Amino acid sequence: MRFDEGGRGHLVGHAEVLLSPGSFGEGFTWLHFNLNDARLADLVAEGRLGPRRLTGAAFASDPHQRLLVEDGHIGGVVADLVREAGAPAKVDAGGRLHFVMGPRLLASGRRHPVVGPDVARDAASEGQCILAPVQLLEIIVEQVVAAMAETGGRLADELDEIEDHILDERVRGERRRLGPIRRDAVRLHRQLLGLRAVFHRLETAAADEQIPAAAVAAAVRIAQRLDALDRDMVMLADRSRLMQEELASYLAQASNRQLYTLSVLTALFLPPTLVTGLFGMNTKGLPLADNESGSSVAIAVAVASALAAFALIRGLGIRPPRD
Repeated sequence: MRFDEGGRGHLVGHAEVLLSPGSFGEGFTWLHFNLNDARLADLVAEGRLGPRRLTGAAFASDPHQRLLVEDGHIGGVVADLVREAGAPAKVDAGGRLHFVMGPRLLASGRRHPVVGPDVARDAASEGQCILAPVQLLEIIVEQVVAAMAETGGRLADELDEIEDHILDERVRGERRRLGPIRRDAVRLHRQLLGLRAVFHRLETAAADEQIPAAAVAAAVRIAQRLDALDRDMVMLADRSRLMQEELASYLAQASNRQLYTLSVLTALFLPPTLVTGLFGMNTKGLPLADNESGSSVAIAVAVASALAAFALIRGLGIRPPRD
């Protein structure tokens, strides 16, 4: 995209000659690359995107978030959310935005489809005024932060629903739902930690490097929002962990109640089983074998033994687990 001195951007056509950065007045150029394209290496080697060493490091395959400064240019790698066709944006280690920013050029790239550049391009195409590369970078990162905040809000809504079910003791598959929520919250926290480090590094580098004041001001604004969002993600991760522990306690209590019931039933049926086993032996001299009411007596003995076992359980003070 090419931005004029009024901050209006338009997409450069395939047949249109792309002017060198800085040769068309006060505007600037935004180049966004697929980093899997082998032709990008020639542009980096020619120094057309910025200092060769900085550009090579910023566009390298290393996914770790970082910030580089050289000769008034800023390069780095920041987290983004992966965009998949027909699916919501998700947290993934492959979601990285690589960038190099100069006075009149912003060169960005990605290896997987990500959210930030697409949303920023749409905003510029719809007429949003963007006067400088640092402002465009801020818009891209703001879109990433907004997408992360939206994902965090969705996770928080799911946690609220699960919490209501746990409090109402209507637990149905909540344990399976909590695992992915906690995983996504922890992943978001990791991504935000790296993002915060990048922009706090840009704040502190202002005193030692030739960094424009506008870039420092943008870094301060972004870092403040990242700090607040990261606190929310930490709270989400803690909530999901505590909810997993509460759910495990609830399931343990339910299991204990079931085990108590089974144990009592086993204890009650054990003496009658012994009685029926005794009278079921095919041996001579079996008691009550010649008695016309022998079966009734055997049944009465079995019932009496069950009642005796129940009285013994009560006498020993064996009670069901308390809620």
